Amino acid sequence: MDLFEDTRQRSIEGVKMRKQLHSYSVIIATATLLLGGVVAHAASKYVCDEPKPETMCTAANTCGSASAVCTVNVTRSGYGANVKPGFPKAKNNQFFCIKAGTKVVWMSSSKNTGFSISFGTDSPFDSDNAILGGGAKPITVTAQTPGCYKYDAGAFTSGSVYGMAGGSKPELVILP
Repeated sequence: MDLFEDTRQRSIEGVKMRKQLHSYSVIIATATLLLGGVVAHAASKYVCDEPKPETMCTAANTCGSASAVCTVNVTRSGYGANVKPGFPKAKNNQFFCIKAGTKVVWMSSSKNTGFSISFGTDSPFDSDNAILGGGAKPITVTAQTPGCYKYDAGAFTSGSVYGMAGGSKPELVILP
């Protein structure tokens, strides 16, 4: 009977230990999911998906002013379009800010390159149409409607076999 009682006691302790481990596993899994959700939300791919994207505007990423024009260069690279705002250390397709009332010149420094910038039905500029221009045809618009905007950028080279290069979905904020 001692052997039977000893085996039974070990079996009961094993069950208790498995239940405790299961409880710890559930707690760890829940914590991981909750923390993972917070990290995933904080690391959004798009600035416009953040609660207050305008708070990400600084002097270093704001283009132009009421008295200075903002120049935005659109070029083609491989199969994509690059949009580069005209301020120091700007990078292709980076998020940038413009103050309402600022004149924005969309242009291409590449010879024989055309471009298309489309905000869809919610353009923040004085024209609701797509901005269509090229190396020999810069387009000037005025920033008007404050908010955060995702837009489609496309570029093409005259006479190219593959046509329009697109795929970039840059963002900008129009500040009040």
